[in-house]
Amino acid sequence: MKAVQLPQYNKNVLRALLSLHVAEIPMPEPGPDEVVVKLHAATCNPSDIAFIRGVYNIIKPIPAIPGFEASGIVVKTGEHCSSLGGKMVSCFVQSEHSGTWSEFFLANREDLIVLGEGFDMDQAAAFSVNPFTAWGMMEIAKMRESRAIVQNASGGQVAAFIRKLAGQAGIRVIDIVRKSEMAEELAKEKATVLCETDEDFQEQLTTLANEWNATTAFDAVGSTLSGIMLNALPEDSELVVYGGLSGKQLADFSGMDIIFRKKIISGFNLIDWKKEYDKDAFEEIVKEVEKLFRKGELSTRFQGSTVIDNITTGLKTYISNMSSGKLLIRPGA
Repeated sequence: MKAVQLPQYNKNVLRALLSLHVAEIPMPEPGPDEVVVKLHAATCNPSDIAFIRGVYNIIKPIPAIPGFEASGIVVKTGEHCSSLGGKMVSCFVQSEHSGTWSEFFLANREDLIVLGEGFDMDQAAAFSVNPFTAWGMMEIAKMRESRAIVQNASGGQVAAFIRKLAGQAGIRVIDIVRKSEMAEELAKEKATVLCETDEDFQEQLTTLANEWNATTAFDAVGSTLSGIMLNALPEDSELVVYGGLSGKQLADFSGMDIIFRKKIISGFNLIDWKKEYDKDAFEEIVKEVEKLFRKGELSTRFQGSTVIDNITTGLKTYISNMSSGKLLIRPGA
């Protein structure tokens, strides 16, 4: 079978992309709790770019097959997974010895979401991570009884899901973007948007966050923006960090705010959040999220697709404008 291989990690993203190549490798064999999935489509997410640069929290032995998220059909099962044969699935795979950027890949049965009949398999390729990240973080805002939320990286897909889920819950959202063009685009959708490059950005954010009593903030960026966001929030607020797109350390927090104004910094990790639920409880959440996708109330935006043989060209296009949508990676002819 064909698979994309990464021969070495490289913090220079262009060099990392150029090092990727397609190899013919043996078909994987499932262990007792594993299945082999025939790829329909995989995705490229920021986490995948971080992985090939060697700066993600998962490091695989080299050469490695990249790719964490995908959709496909189970074509072979281990002895403990026979009931999964022939199922259409969405997967989030973190195996050291497999990856979704390949024609077939291994997945542990715990990595799978079994889909109902007729679910769009392109949407399924991006179903396992971002929708549930948004759902889980919205639970934090609801638990805090927040009247409003602040979030950055607002041109991204998680932010789009947050806006939709927050609107359904009657919670207002203050969106932060880096580019004025994105601010204008979101404003057309009637979002409340602040641009971090504006001279009075911090003043605008502080005023609006306190006026709306935005006591929860979601941070996908890091760096000094983390401190700016937390410092702008009213008393008894929480900054939830779920990404590090800037590649820089969180900075510029007001220690006095944390000590005397009861402000909290926490982290959100999807895998840990899922562990809080037993199988039946999580399946109920899956049904609710799947229902929103089937009704068209939630959907992932894709900027285009590529095939395994053209992986480097496709990824170059993707990273040049990541905010325009995710990239689908198909097995090819």
